[in-house]
Amino acid sequence: MNLPTTFNDLIEEANSLQLYKKLIKQLNKDFLFANIDLDFEEEILPTSLKLMLHETVYRLIQEKFAEYLNLLYIIDVPEKQVKALNGNDTVQLAEEVSFLILKREWQKVWFKNKYS
Repeated sequence: MNLPTTFNDLIEEANSLQLYKKLIKQLNKDFLFANIDLDFEEEILPTSLKLMLHETVYRLIQEKFAEYLNLLYIIDVPEKQVKALNGNDTVQLAEEVSFLILKREWQKVWFKNKYS
């Protein structure tokens, strides 16, 4: 499996495989499991998804760092990838972490679809 390198590539691939709604469901499931109050509508536009996820990650980094770390653990975002990011600009960091979250969730959805 080749992981998408941009947000648009990820959304394009999810739509082409008709797995966008499953991606949203997986996000909702993991955010609920992490006890973070965020519930995406299944019909959410990709641009809104990106914005809401970015804002939420930013808020978690700024105000609820323990919950942020717990979310990354639950979603299983590789620690090595997070540590490789530049943390000087929190807005940029939140955007990059949001994409890492989406990529990991996409992996889960893709593998479930492929092997079940």
